[in-house]
Amino acid sequence: MEKTWRWFGKNDKITLPMLRQIGVEGIVTALHDIPNGEIWSPERINDVKNYIAEHGLYWSVVESLPVSEAIKYGGEDTDRLIANYIQSLVNLGEAGIKTVVYNFMPVIDWIRTDLNYRLSDGTSSLYFDKIRFAYFDCYILEREGAEKDYTPEEMVKVHELSKTITEEKKAILIDTIIVKTQGFINGNIKSGDKNPVAIFKNLLSLYNEIDRNALRENLKYFLSQLMPVCEEYGINMCIHPDDPPHQMLGLPRIVTSAGDIEWILNAVNSPHNGLTFCAGSLSAGLHNNLPEMAKKFASRTYFTHLRSTEVLPNGDFIEADHLEGRGHLIELVRIFEKENPNIPMRVDHGRLMFDDAEKGYNPGYSFFGRMYAFAQMSGVIATVKGEW
Repeated sequence: MEKTWRWFGKNDKITLPMLRQIGVEGIVTALHDIPNGEIWSPERINDVKNYIAEHGLYWSVVESLPVSEAIKYGGEDTDRLIANYIQSLVNLGEAGIKTVVYNFMPVIDWIRTDLNYRLSDGTSSLYFDKIRFAYFDCYILEREGAEKDYTPEEMVKVHELSKTITEEKKAILIDTIIVKTQGFINGNIKSGDKNPVAIFKNLLSLYNEIDRNALRENLKYFLSQLMPVCEEYGINMCIHPDDPPHQMLGLPRIVTSAGDIEWILNAVNSPHNGLTFCAGSLSAGLHNNLPEMAKKFASRTYFTHLRSTEVLPNGDFIEADHLEGRGHLIELVRIFEKENPNIPMRVDHGRLMFDDAEKGYNPGYSFFGRMYAFAQMSGVIATVKGEW
């Protein structure tokens, strides 16, 4: 497997020379400063590509070329935005960049309630607390009908939390769910926006009439428009699973299971309609058997995120050590090395170790924590390759 690393551009505190020293081969990045829906110009693409090359590396994967919300909910501007997206793909293809990650999650890319959950060994990790999230849903968003998404037992705990939670902790919860996990990845809300809850509620309202079937059809239309240029330039579009892989906030989620992935790959049956196999996202769903899914979709997987989660009995989940948890990463490496070798992989959501927490890295993208995971997975890959 090709060993890659997600890098957030020239202002990233983790520099390209640092990445060369730890054995990174390919870079995963995007033009994060370009607003969603605008065209990525050849000049901007080549500037980043050449900068990476000057440091002895190469631009392996685009993560992500964001899909505008209007494309997802089928707004009046859909066709213009798709045309812009296609032009960006043309420009990437002409620059020789052929792997593009995207997601089709409405409004919110990924959800955690704690970005610095302290573990017994002194490291910290991302964490999803179901009760705290339900509190955010029912008491902060005050989403109509939200209580129906939780069990009576869970709602009792939510009501108890509402009596004790402080204003400071409410603010942290809002910042964690709406702002910090979203703003650095072309999110709809960024740090400094006033009243993020109101902005968020307005975004949710755009999907009031959109169910799973409607969202699926909008994805199918989007992909059908893209495939001709993907076939011309050899570009693989790699959809990212929903994180976590459950229906949440009343929004439709359509990349949560093997059945969902199969539907997408068959809906526009081109070899360039592919998958980002994110072991972390998929493993957060108890309904997903990752080794079985890897075997089933290996031929249409063009990029992998190697991370793992542990799901707790109460519905919470935490980022697990990369050699543990429901991700079964050692087995996944065996499967991909056998069925589709040489695809790029990157480690994901490393823990905060040593002075990571003091560096101000993007949530989930520490240096020491990811470097530790990178070393683990490099060893796994070398061992698996040595088995044959």
